[in-house]
This record gives sequence, structure tokens and C-alpha cells, in this order.
Amino acid sequence: MGYYSEDLRKKAVEYHQSGHTLEETRAVFTISLTALKRWKKQYQETGSLKNKELNRRYKKIDPEKLSAYVKEHPDAYLREIAEDFGCTDEAVRQVLIKLKITRKKRPRYIKNEMNKNEMIS
Repeated sequence: MGYYSEDLRKKAVEYHQSGHTLEETRAVFTISLTALKRWKKQYQETGSLKNKELNRRYKKIDPEKLSAYVKEHPDAYLREIAEDFGCTDEAVRQVLIKLKITRKKRPRYIKNEMNKNEMIS
């Protein structure tokens, strides 16, 4: 869906409705039978041949909710976020990558080095 213009779809459906067979219509417009049948059904049900809106469902994590959560809890670790969303750390990490949100935390050994340096001075 989405590769053919609405105008071409309409012409193909009207051509078929004017008395031509599915096979003739397919040959004239060089489209697949499946596409033609789908357009015909869509036109009968809705009266329109516009592209359908995509309904995206998220398996576990809604990116908008995760983005809002990260803004509210900037210091949360991946495991804490994963617990709140009921998924794995890796799932959270993958969605954060898609959202281009970095969650770099200072490695533990650097923190320890800083603590030792602070104690010396």
C-alpha cells in the first residue's frame, strides 16, 4: 500500500466496475490482483481509496511514555526504568537508541578514583 497514487487506484476500480474482469483490469493497469481486490473492497466499504493510516502498537514500551519518564527521572538506571515498564533492560536500551536519548553514567571506577583523590587533598 502507498506505492500507487489515489488517482490510479480510482481509475482501476472504475475500469473494473464498468464491466471488465479482474484479469483484464490487472493487465491494463499492470497491478497485482491482490491490490485490485483490496482497493475494490476498500472502495465499497469506505467510498475512498486514500492510504490507510498506520496503527502502530508497541509491544511493551510506548516511546512517548518512555521519553516523558526519562525527563521526569533523569537519573534512573535502565534496570529501574525496565521494572517500571515491566520489560528488560535491553528493551529499554533499544527504544532509547531509537529515540536518540543517551543514558551514559559515569563508570564506577572513575567515581572511586575521584573519591580517593578528594580524600588526599
